[in-house]
Amino acid sequence: MNKRLNRLLQPGMGIYLFVLAGFCIAAAFREQYWLAIGEAVVTALVFSLYIMDKNRRRQDARRFLQSIPTTLESSGKGESPFPAAMVRLSDGGIIWTNEKFNAITSFSDTMQEQYLDDLLPGFTTDWLTGSKTEYPYDVTIGSRRYRVHGTAIRGDSSRGAMLGVLYFSDLTELYQVRDEYIRSRPVVSIILIDNYDELTKNLTEGAISTMNARLNDTITEWTEAYQGLLRKLERNRFLFIFEKRDLNRAMEDKFSLLEDIHNVMNPSGLPASISFGLGVDGANFDESYNFAALGIEMALSRGGDQAVIKDRFNFTFFGGRNKESDYRSKVRSRVTANSLMELIGQSGQVFVMGHKNADLDAVGAAMGVCCMCRKKGKKPHIVIDLEKNASQRLIDEIRKVPEYQDVFISGQEALLMADNRSILIVVDTNRPDQVECKPLLEAISKVCVIDHHRRAADYINPVVVNLHETYASSASELVTELLQYAVDNTDILPIEAKSLMAGICLDTKSFNVRTGERTFEAAAVLRRLGADTVDVKVLLQNDFQDTMAKYQIIRTAKLYRQEIAVAALNTGTTRVLAAQAADELLNISGITASFVLYPDGDQVIVSARSIGTVNVQMILEPLGGGGNTATAGAQIKNTTISDALDQLVESIDKFYEG
Repeated sequence: MNKRLNRLLQPGMGIYLFVLAGFCIAAAFREQYWLAIGEAVVTALVFSLYIMDKNRRRQDARRFLQSIPTTLESSGKGESPFPAAMVRLSDGGIIWTNEKFNAITSFSDTMQEQYLDDLLPGFTTDWLTGSKTEYPYDVTIGSRRYRVHGTAIRGDSSRGAMLGVLYFSDLTELYQVRDEYIRSRPVVSIILIDNYDELTKNLTEGAISTMNARLNDTITEWTEAYQGLLRKLERNRFLFIFEKRDLNRAMEDKFSLLEDIHNVMNPSGLPASISFGLGVDGANFDESYNFAALGIEMALSRGGDQAVIKDRFNFTFFGGRNKESDYRSKVRSRVTANSLMELIGQSGQVFVMGHKNADLDAVGAAMGVCCMCRKKGKKPHIVIDLEKNASQRLIDEIRKVPEYQDVFISGQEALLMADNRSILIVVDTNRPDQVECKPLLEAISKVCVIDHHRRAADYINPVVVNLHETYASSASELVTELLQYAVDNTDILPIEAKSLMAGICLDTKSFNVRTGERTFEAAAVLRRLGADTVDVKVLLQNDFQDTMAKYQIIRTAKLYRQEIAVAALNTGTTRVLAAQAADELLNISGITASFVLYPDGDQVIVSARSIGTVNVQMILEPLGGGGNTATAGAQIKNTTISDALDQLVESIDKFYEG
């Protein structure tokens, strides 16, 4: 708006000449001939001076351009070999142009002031004032595409204004070759039927052949639209290579094969599920294939039934909206237990660490790892903040046991004790930013991860031993399975069994959500080892004040989309109360998901729960959060409750629209 007003206040020379000519004609009509002659002489004199000044400015501009050998090589006629223009950087007013610029833009020199953005809508000169010499985007003029270079100078005329000299280089053919190269880049993808064993379990050879034919036909029908190369590598694994020009189409289609494959079911009614891993922008086929393999690993670690695109910088996710099915193998638990026990035996110091504000699941899993260390004759150290945690009551009980008198240490103490033979076992998280002490994670080279949350793009890497099962209810369940292969029942202390049971009860909401056959098997083992569910219930109890505070949070909840409860608090609370309030909201009929937001300093904490039909992890992931289908959380930095609520609602809408 200021630029337009400035243009109105600075009319071109043509308006002045028109006004002078009007006065001359008016004087002649009134028979003031001497006055008319005088005004005509003045008008002619002004017009002559304008023409002389214009020619002088053009000659000055040309001499200036020819005096810069680094930016312009003059032709024999003293003309730039490229289309060129000189403009004022303050408002884009055109000072000078050459014939080549006039030809490509149809610019004609008039007495009216003209501006660059009238000829090239959307073009700006801010990059010149920012000390850059090349416009960051291509410029299309007619059917040709140009790269614009320029130089900012302070002119000798035009009141010393900052001027910009622009050169337009026609690179249309080069851009066409570049664009075709980008469009034809190969995308290497791996298609994996991730529940193939479950689909073909107990089937006859004939039924398996029929199932394979239906799976192959469905996958082939989808890939034919992309004119790529499809090859079957194994019974449940395919290699698909196609061009990048078709990738956007597949993304817009949200990889419809993810849904189409669900129409293929085995005789018992189990639908097929696939995962995609796509490698993009690799330097060669080998690197693109490695990207695709990382994509598949990421997809499986997040529960399968999704597509993951991996490029040089990050991951992009599609699908993964369905509830995970449990198809873990006990073989992996046995192999992991053996590897972990061997690694513990070879190590010097053993550190066990959960996430910040450690809950009962993190502490319980850490206790199980300590039992494994004790079996190997190693003294473990649990790294935890004894002032900021969500399991203080359990920790107080643990510290009364002789074997755990001095096991709990701070992150700073662990850093002082760590050496090159130390190992770090991270439980109940896979994100480096969420661990109790990130410097310790960075200081120790041998890291093991035991976690059940969906893997985020910023997962801990590299790891020596990785037991990452998104189908498990809790990290305590995973550790309980490891203990069955690593130690004898007599090696497990009652307090350790109780801690593991408390972790399972916390994450399953007392066996109400995310429970499978393996969950109850682990609970049965712990019950035989002395874990008392009544004692665990006591650990999960709140005092009277906390109970009242929890129901105050529930009173503030609002209904969104008829099935989502959202409670946004203007005052702070504890993570435990927020999580319990989110759990309690799910007990209301018709509520499928709940979110509790509260301020914590300059950030907003979000606690989310779901009964399984709404994937809260996918909703909070764009906000920097993580978790799993039924339980998730996020910390939104440098924001307010109002802004965080807007971001949450936007993410919920995207989830439903997707």
